[in-house]
Amino acid sequence: MTFPDQKYADIGTFAGDYFDRLGVAAASVDRTSLAAAAQVLEDTYRADNTLFVCGNGGSAAISSTFVCDHSKLVQTDTNLTARVVSLVDNMSMVTALANDLSFDDIFIYQLKTLASLGDALLTISASGNSENVIKAARWARENNMPVIAFTGFDGGQMADIATVHLHVAADNYGIIEDVHQSLMHILAQYIRQAHMSEGLIAGRKF
Repeated sequence: MTFPDQKYADIGTFAGDYFDRLGVAAASVDRTSLAAAAQVLEDTYRADNTLFVCGNGGSAAISSTFVCDHSKLVQTDTNLTARVVSLVDNMSMVTALANDLSFDDIFIYQLKTLASLGDALLTISASGNSENVIKAARWARENNMPVIAFTGFDGGQMADIATVHLHVAADNYGIIEDVHQSLMHILAQYIRQAHMSEGLIAGRKF
């Protein structure tokens, strides 16, 4: 069922239904795939390799926050070095590539320039069909880079490209992006606590 599918008279009722749908969407994420994604990230961080992240619009904002959440949080009180690069954050490069080449090339061009063997890519696209994300993911797979994909709706093309597919069963952009944001936090916090001493966890803020 789509949401919303009717006009609401008050925001409280709208919020109640939104949060209900949000809970269902969060529960839809496959836990085995989530564990596989955590393993890819942990392996990347353990080896001092780099995780690249990309997305458009709200997904670009999550990509940027991913850097802070993982590079800062995962390293705090652990022995991990979380090297995370958001491919949306260098705006001079992004705009130059979009203007001089194609918006579809803004991520793949940077990956070709920056990526090394052992690195990983995490893509965020609610539709799973953003062309610039797809091009980057295909290049990554062709060059033996694991690809984690956050998607929604029907998963789009990324469902078949990704090494690990974290799909949110929802058809509302806000709900999908809310769950994507939660997945970002869950992965960071889980990996961090897994590498902390037992005695430190309860005394730290996550």
